[in-house]
Amino acid sequence: MKKLFAILSVVALMGLAPLSLYAQEEAEVTTVENVEEVEEAEITEQTPAAPAVDVDEFDPEVDVEGEPFHQVLKKQFMDGGVGWMSPLLLSLVLGLAIVIERTIYLNLATTNTKKLLDSVEEALNTGGIEAAKEVCRNTRGPVASIFYQGLDRYQEGMVVVEKSIASYGSVQMGQMESGMSWIGLFIALAPTLGFMGTVVGMIDAFDSIQAAGDISPVVVAAGIKVALLTTVGGLIVAVILQLFYNYLVSKAEGLVLSMEDSSISLVDMLTKYSKR
Repeated sequence: MKKLFAILSVVALMGLAPLSLYAQEEAEVTTVENVEEVEEAEITEQTPAAPAVDVDEFDPEVDVEGEPFHQVLKKQFMDGGVGWMSPLLLSLVLGLAIVIERTIYLNLATTNTKKLLDSVEEALNTGGIEAAKEVCRNTRGPVASIFYQGLDRYQEGMVVVEKSIASYGSVQMGQMESGMSWIGLFIALAPTLGFMGTVVGMIDAFDSIQAAGDISPVVVAAGIKVALLTTVGGLIVAVILQLFYNYLVSKAEGLVLSMEDSSISLVDMLTKYSKR
């Protein structure tokens, strides 16, 4: 009996040994995990948080890559060659100067012809030819000048009045169209200069190929860039001036039509006045 009890005690001790080892291992793992959690918490507390990015404080001038527009134009101007781009710029400046002068002149020459005719007719009915001439003298524009010339020749007969109106109308038309030919010259000259720069740029590119003995993009890039930039510059100048030229032509044509129509009305008015 004692032997049986001893055997059972040994077996029990053998069964409890693995359980105690497993408990020790679990305790060690739990201790290691706790230590790691403590270390992670300390690192988290020591590491400063990244600052929040405010979307509203985004500055496009700082964050967006690129150059200002005027700097790009300046760079392209220099790359196209000062010798070729300067005449194009000069053509644009002179052309725009003439455009501004003609625009101011034609706008000042615009007159309310219906109001002028009513004023002249009222002056004829109340004060005669001299009163009508005074109205025309105090009115700005080519239509009033034509009226004044016709009224000034009234004493010489209606035939002379009509010839005087027609002759002075041609003079006024010439004054309105003055300077238009220069704008047309710059419109034709700018693309021509651009194409000439293109030809010269291509010649430089082939000279570079001949000197290097190799057809390499690096060798011909400079000449081709000059060729393309001068062509683009000439076309841009021509397009800008062409738009303004068409506007001025249409404005002048409208004034001429107004002069012709009002001149006919003035002749009819003077004819009725002479029959009184």
